[in-house]
Amino acid sequence: MEPDLFTAAAEDRQEKDPSSSPLAVRMRPRTLDEVVGQQHLLKPGSPLRRLVGEGGGGPAGPSSVILWGPPGTGKTTLAYVVSKATNKRFVELSAITAGVKEVRAVIEGARRATGGFGKETVLFLDEIHRFSKAQQDSLLPAVENRWVTLIAATTENPYFSIISPLLSRSLLLTLEPLTDEDLRALLRRALTDERGLGGAVTLPEDAEAHLLRIAGGDARRALTALEAAAGAALATHEREITLTTLEETVDRAAVKYDRDGDQHYDVASALIKSIRGSDVDAALHYLARMIEAGEDPRFIARRLMISASEDIGLADPAALPLAVAAAQAVAMIGFPEAALTLSHTTIALALAPKSNAATLAISAAQDDVRRGLAGPVPPHLRDGHYKGAAKLGHAQGYVYPHDVPGGIAAQEYAPDAVRDRRYYEPTRYGAEARYADVVDRVRERLGRTEQGGGASA
Repeated sequence: MEPDLFTAAAEDRQEKDPSSSPLAVRMRPRTLDEVVGQQHLLKPGSPLRRLVGEGGGGPAGPSSVILWGPPGTGKTTLAYVVSKATNKRFVELSAITAGVKEVRAVIEGARRATGGFGKETVLFLDEIHRFSKAQQDSLLPAVENRWVTLIAATTENPYFSIISPLLSRSLLLTLEPLTDEDLRALLRRALTDERGLGGAVTLPEDAEAHLLRIAGGDARRALTALEAAAGAALATHEREITLTTLEETVDRAAVKYDRDGDQHYDVASALIKSIRGSDVDAALHYLARMIEAGEDPRFIARRLMISASEDIGLADPAALPLAVAAAQAVAMIGFPEAALTLSHTTIALALAPKSNAATLAISAAQDDVRRGLAGPVPPHLRDGHYKGAAKLGHAQGYVYPHDVPGGIAAQEYAPDAVRDRRYYEPTRYGAEARYADVVDRVRERLGRTEQGGGASA
């Protein structure tokens, strides 16, 4: 919306007294060159640089863009830089408070500004995923006719949360989580810059490392914690933000865990081995260490999906769907709520019956293939849908299992080289006991009752 008198007064007060604004606001970059991270989006000629007037306009003017990324990666910051750097009319709306009425008012204002003054309008729409389909539809004419250049920000997958017509009319720019080096540069700038703390305090290496861990790639979280810790230090007339002060301020102990070093792999390994060993309490301990250290929740979810097949398999057929659902949920909600989903899944996997039969089965089959035990596909199993297949004898003599009582057709399926191999040797644990009975009956119907190799061969 266009700034009203109260908004203008608040902005004027912040300019006269910068300390009245949060540190994260004061340290917002003023140009694209001051932005940390997201360098893949800031190359010469990129859509964002064209939005701030680099590269001209005309028939190849800047397109509308959708910024998709986790919280604290710079979506609002990039829009703010555009608003300061461009000579275009800039209007900001939030999908939390705005509706179709406000969108239409902006579009009408943009048309008047273009027609009357030749001034283009950039519309920044935050949290666009909160807009309904009808609300997003109201943006289409303005975007399509370039009455406004839209910058829309979302933390949710736009392929699920944004209508296809709007996606097709915009460029989708994906923001990546900030690296520790990105955040370190941002923190050190905030410590020394006059807009920030102006050298009032220092941050030793151990406190800085802890701050990077708890930030989890979120610049806003990092600067908020730094500001709180700096306030606590200055209140006691200290010029150094110690690790103790930082811990007391943010109420989180420093976890000895290096996301890029041995601890990363050691703790992840301990989590999986604790699940495999059915020690639910140990598994939750290691999960908590990973969460508190700022580990990427998607990495944890991937490890749990692997565990569901590697160590549980058909002993609990629901384990893998649960782990996949958890990974999808984690990607959609992020921390802190993702901790609940990861806990739910870890407990279920740790307490599930265990079987590595699926792991051994595919390992044995792959080993045979690597040793050259392959051979041609039996002719009756080959593709018979193309012209000339019958002349080659392909698909001739194939017995359709659905036409046979019991649905099991006794015919040769494996190549001759591995005809008698038995890769899957089910356990009698959990639900896999039922599969063990089934596979015995099926092998008997197929005439494969004798042991011929197997997973341990």
